[in-house]
Amino acid sequence: MDPQQLGFTPQRPVGWLAPLLLLSTGLRTLMAILFGAYLDKRELQNALSADSFAHPGIDGELWFDYVADLGDGFHATYSVAYLLAQPRLEIDGRVLPRGQLLLMGGDQVYPLANGDGYENRTKGPYRAALPEPPTQGPRPTLFALPGNHDWYDGLTAFLRLFARRKDGHIGGWRTQQSRSYFAVELPANWWLFAIDEQFGAYIDDPQLVYFEDAARDLGPEDRIILMTPSPTWVKAAKKPEAYDAIDYFIRTILAPTGAHVRVLLSGDMHHYARYTGEDRELITCGGGGAYLAATHNLPETLTVPPRETLTRNASRSRRYSLASRFPGAEESRRLSWGVFARVPKRNPGFATMLGIIQTLTMLAMAGAAGQAGTLQRLFSIPLVIMMFLVLAGTVLFAQPPKANAAAHSRHWIIGLLHGFAQLVLAACGTWVWLRLPFHDWAWPGPPVVAAVLYGPVIAYLATTLLSLYLLVASRFDVNVNELFAGQGIEDAKSFLRMHIAADGTLTVHAIGVDKICRQWVADPNAAPDASWLRPQEPLTPHLIEPPIAVGNPAPRPGVAGPGQGTAH
Repeated sequence: MDPQQLGFTPQRPVGWLAPLLLLSTGLRTLMAILFGAYLDKRELQNALSADSFAHPGIDGELWFDYVADLGDGFHATYSVAYLLAQPRLEIDGRVLPRGQLLLMGGDQVYPLANGDGYENRTKGPYRAALPEPPTQGPRPTLFALPGNHDWYDGLTAFLRLFARRKDGHIGGWRTQQSRSYFAVELPANWWLFAIDEQFGAYIDDPQLVYFEDAARDLGPEDRIILMTPSPTWVKAAKKPEAYDAIDYFIRTILAPTGAHVRVLLSGDMHHYARYTGEDRELITCGGGGAYLAATHNLPETLTVPPRETLTRNASRSRRYSLASRFPGAEESRRLSWGVFARVPKRNPGFATMLGIIQTLTMLAMAGAAGQAGTLQRLFSIPLVIMMFLVLAGTVLFAQPPKANAAAHSRHWIIGLLHGFAQLVLAACGTWVWLRLPFHDWAWPGPPVVAAVLYGPVIAYLATTLLSLYLLVASRFDVNVNELFAGQGIEDAKSFLRMHIAADGTLTVHAIGVDKICRQWVADPNAAPDASWLRPQEPLTPHLIEPPIAVGNPAPRPGVAGPGQGTAH
């Protein structure tokens, strides 16, 4: 795969525990928290076109696709892009035509949004999958909703790529949107509303005005697919206020029209999960290319909106049951045990950092051991500094600031226990070191030998201890994301292929890919609209669960009371 021929440079998967990446991502996250309101460009989008869009399909039917969390390593991203670009997929005896509309649900690039990142991790792979508009049939259209990683530069690169261009396109897909949010009229009284509610606190006034205008002609016969950047219905189980913005949008913009919100759709969590309720499906599908996230920790039931919310006029709470997930709970648990092998392999820089910290701590302990008294040993300045760094680092790694008030103590305690375990490992290493002849050599002999011999061994042991910590901490719902992010599992990808029939039935096909392709063959003699690279071994997508049919909601007697809404 020559970058000169491809026009982009295929990227390796992001090493999420790389020290510099952890530092830069942490700083950008902190800046987004502290200065997010100043970086927010949504208010400025009021000066851009306020068009909504229509995709009537062919003969009243429409096929369309959904993918999210895609711009990571080339092999995973391109595996999904390749499947999306094929004229048709034959899956479990069904023929599913390519979508006339492609929806990207957020986090189109990792780890940080910038022009080069989008070019090499998103635009390049998707252009290689569908280089030119199809020679037969309509040209597919692409709409994208930003996720938190798209927001790290205040949407600058996102708007440049997906919006504000008359002839915008990514390969054979054309882009139409002019803002970071959009409304699309679909066939058979279906509508797609995609809201940009990053920063979580509010939905800006220009966006509310845009959707109020788009919803003006909605009525009780209309049904809505609501796209959001994050599955806040799941996150609200631990943080009740997380769902408030979506609930406010439904109550104030959609419910007054009488239209029915039938599907809530999101990425952000890197797996597939579907919760089902009275007449609404809550679907998370974040399997477009980023590392796999756990599914075994998902709650079996949800109450949405949560009863603990402080919103006085919240919609009536309803229960939803977990109907399907991919990978399954047992497979997810099995994959979690791979942390011992995958973390050192995927994150050599992190293992090196642990080795350096452990070596410096050991040298500080060895130096303190030569002090005359017990107090002098314990309060040796180098030793105090290293102990503070170890304990502070492990507590910060446990992320107590992100935890809700009830979970703060749990994160602090588990983080401190991890820190003490690392210090115990350093003490054991010091005991061994003091029984070797190297520590009595003339300077700089001891630090050189420690770096060359002791460092690699203790780095492996410290990384193994960290892996054990991640496995144990996840049982207490701490560092669950890091347990899987550190492994960087590229397999178990997913996307949706949806169909609106002439009778108005929406059928959702949840498609899973157990194994991505890692060996590609160039196809220079293929048709202009054919993928530049094809898999050496065929990709074998499958249905995660039987197709989900979403029709008209069952009529319910009575009129919704205040705050209940009619969009359910």
